[in-house]
Amino acid sequence: MKIVNIVGARPNLVKIAPLMREMRKHGEIQPLLVHTGQHYDEKLSEVFFRQMGIPEPDVNLEVGSGSQASQTGDILKRIEPVLVEHRPDLLLVVGDVNSTIAASLAAAKLGIPIAHVEAGLRSFDRGMPEEINRVLTDAISDYLFVTEKDAIENLVREGRPRERIHFTGNVMIDALEQFLPLARKSKIGDELGLASGGAFRPFGVLTLHRPSNVDSISTLERLMSAIEGVAAEIPVIFPVHPRTQQKIEQLGSRNHYRTRTIAPMGYLDFVCLLSHARVVLTDSGGIQEETTALGVPCLTLRENTERPVTVTEGTNQIVGQDPAKIARAAAEIMSGKAKTGHVPQLWDGKASERIVEIILREVPQG
Repeated sequence: MKIVNIVGARPNLVKIAPLMREMRKHGEIQPLLVHTGQHYDEKLSEVFFRQMGIPEPDVNLEVGSGSQASQTGDILKRIEPVLVEHRPDLLLVVGDVNSTIAASLAAAKLGIPIAHVEAGLRSFDRGMPEEINRVLTDAISDYLFVTEKDAIENLVREGRPRERIHFTGNVMIDALEQFLPLARKSKIGDELGLASGGAFRPFGVLTLHRPSNVDSISTLERLMSAIEGVAAEIPVIFPVHPRTQQKIEQLGSRNHYRTRTIAPMGYLDFVCLLSHARVVLTDSGGIQEETTALGVPCLTLRENTERPVTVTEGTNQIVGQDPAKIARAAAEIMSGKAKTGHVPQLWDGKASERIVEIILREVPQG
């Protein structure tokens, strides 16, 4: 069985790692990896490909950055000849980036079955480009692998056949469980002055990259000012996304924040920081999941989430962009009144096994 696996952005690589590892255990599967090149960073790629055991891509489309339309169009044009040449039995996509929908569209028009990992997640905010990608990819996918039960209800409501929906757990947590022991050996805490000999003092982690948070200078400034209250009590480490860095630079002389900005880091170093943090402030969906699995308090700087189980069962709280709400929630955490949660059902490190088992059982071979 020939399976073409698509990655485009760094979070995709984390999710594809356990899936590729599981596929390689089965001699009857020939997994091919196609990197669209939507996001590419030479420094970070070594971490993802070497340390996480991801094979070098069989094909790199080298699309690069661009607008939503141009990037999606370029991937469509470049992936079609690859699919025609290899004629896979299945195209597997993960997540909700432009690479996900573009590759799925190309496969659907060629009559190639599609498997979508992380199907059914909904923020119900069509202002998010990722929401459009999620909805459209699910509409044309043949196998829908979901991480939480809310996703099943979303897909059924949208008319997807129940027999195509499979509750398999979360591949992001598969990767986390595999690499957490290695991540905890990272020296990043010592390098940043947060730890001595592996013993960490209290600190926070901040990530921001959503257009709704960083495209507006006034919104970004309001958020950064709100986080000052946390940064006044404990160090707040902020690995800055490139799009956010550009906006922070535009703040110019107003940027006198205590928050400690650093360059983006590799997966293992970042997981090390997450696992030891007193509080994490983020607008990332994947980090909401990772903090829930790690039992670390998370404040989501958005008005919604496509991963509601992290709120109903996990350690996540939605605080939006309201400085007062952010300050109150952070103060409760700092005072020892952090929300407690538990790890959701099937987030047990075995999602990839379940997905591959279903693929072997149900996908016909040409």
